[in-house]
Parts: sequence; structure tokens; C-alpha cells
Amino acid sequence: MSVKKKPLVVVTRKLPDSIETRMRELFDARLNLDDTPMTPEQIADAVRTADVLVPTVTDMVREEMLNDPDCKLRMIANFGNGVDNIDVAAAHARGITVTNTPKVLTEDTADMTMALILAVPRRLIEGASILTDGKNWAGWSPTWMLGHRIGGKRLGIIGMGRIGQAVARRARAFGLQIHYHNRRPVAPVIADELGATYWESLDQMLARMDIISVNCPHTPATYHLLSARRLKLIRKDAYIVNTARGGVIDEDTLIKLLEAGDIGGAGLDVYEHEPAVNPKLVRLAKAGKVTLLPHMGSATIEGRVEMGEKVIINIRTFLDNHKPPDRVLPSML
Repeated sequence: MSVKKKPLVVVTRKLPDSIETRMRELFDARLNLDDTPMTPEQIADAVRTADVLVPTVTDMVREEMLNDPDCKLRMIANFGNGVDNIDVAAAHARGITVTNTPKVLTEDTADMTMALILAVPRRLIEGASILTDGKNWAGWSPTWMLGHRIGGKRLGIIGMGRIGQAVARRARAFGLQIHYHNRRPVAPVIADELGATYWESLDQMLARMDIISVNCPHTPATYHLLSARRLKLIRKDAYIVNTARGGVIDEDTLIKLLEAGDIGGAGLDVYEHEPAVNPKLVRLAKAGKVTLLPHMGSATIEGRVEMGEKVIINIRTFLDNHKPPDRVLPSML
């Protein structure tokens, strides 16, 4: 009796042990146990040999790879919600199914966004470094390390999807006034629940906010959405927080405005050219003008396991000749 061959699934990065174990049980899984990022050449080779590729948000799957005449790939099961690392249109044209892992990291990312909204005005990282970097702390003083309270301030959320709404719920509990810009207004029942004010004009909203939170997806339409022109609309005492994608902000202009004191501060978890971080941002962080995190907004054990479970469900559903629950089509982007 012949044994049916398991499909070859290539996983580009180290995943939680429980997920990798289940993948080994179900598939012929080629794992990346030492978590060394795959080179473009290695990803291209996987496209030519694997039935299913499981990339992460930092693994670029480009058109030229998918158009290789030796491409064997049938499915790309992205370990992540955003799919800007994948040429979805090229995959679709070649008949390759693309899936992602939505609705898993909403609360984790909103938690980290709220943490930065608190950390930047209250100078938390700057204050903590006084005790950990060998600096001399003379003790409490009534005029030392003064920040700004956030209660009563106006928060402008760019992108009022699941994460934006989760941020709004947290922010409202801290007494912030909720404003937002989106492609279209949210349902009235949601707006009423959040006490949210809709701005059709992003320009007008930016000029009036105390804190701005970027929570929109990275698409061609949102690349440098916060352009040099728009960044200059922001008030000198306002703060920007970005836990979405670095490319949404013109990072060079943001740095210039921060250096000149034309923006109050920023909290960044993502960067335009990551994993490279502009040295000027690092210098600004050391000067207490910016709070920088290493893209850890969704980094919880629970979240990563749930992502892996979604990847497995999508692959199994596809291999059983059914429509995967989290299929991504070019028309959705």
C-alpha cells in the first residue's frame, strides 16, 4: 500500500515550538530552527521547490520569483496580517493562493500603542534610563523630568479599523478625546460608543491634535501618507505614535522636524527601512526626544501561537480543496 506524500511546506523563520511540532506532524515541514533570516536567493529556491511557503512580514516574495518558469508554489500562507511583503497580484495571476492571519493581534498591538501614548508624553524611557545607564540621580524634585498629562488631550487615530478602534477604547478610558480619519466613517453605533469625531480631511485633523496614532495598513495608497507637507501641519507640542508600518511616515522629514523641535516627540515601533534604524533616530532617542521599540507591538506568546494556528488552518483547508478562511485577493488591498 502506497503512502501519500506529504506536501512540502517551507517556513522562513523560527515559530513557536507547539506550531512547529504540529507542522511536522501534518506536513513535510522544512523549518528554520536557528531563525536566521532567509536570503532572497533562498526564498526564490523555496518558491521553486515547495508546495507551500510560510513567510513572515520581513520576507519579500516578489513578482520575479513567482514568475520563474520553475515555480512550483501552490500557496503562500503568510505568518502575519499585513501582506505588503508579497506581490499578491502576481501570485493571483499565477494561480497561487495567498492567506494571512487577521483578527489575532488586534489587542496586543493596541496595548503597545497605548503604552507608547503613555510613554512619550510622560518620558518613561528617558526617566528609566537615569537609573539604568549609570547616571547620577539626585532624588525627587518638583520641577525635574516634567512631562505632560494625557487626560483631556485630543487623540487623532489614522485608520479606524480593528486596531484603531481597540486603541480608541483604551484611550477613552484614560480620558482622551477620540478623533479619527478613515476612508469612510465607522458605523454610528461604534462612533457613539467611542465618542469619536470623524475627520474627512486628514490635513485638518493633523493640525488640531495633541497626539497622533498611526494604525492604518501599509498599502501603495498609504505610503508616506504622512508626507513632508502633512508632517509640517502638526503642532509643535504634539506627539506621533506609529505601531503600523514605517513606510506610512516620511521618516527623513519626521527626523528633521524632531531635531528642530517642530514636533513635540514620537514613539516608534516600526521604521521605514527596518531592520535598519536611522542613526539620527537613535541619537534623538538618547536625547529624550523619541521613544524607540524594536517592532514588538504584537510580540506576545499568545499572539504568535494564534497566528501559527491560523496558518495551519489555512494550509489544511487549502490542501483539502476548500477555500481557506483567510484568503487575500488583490481586490482586497
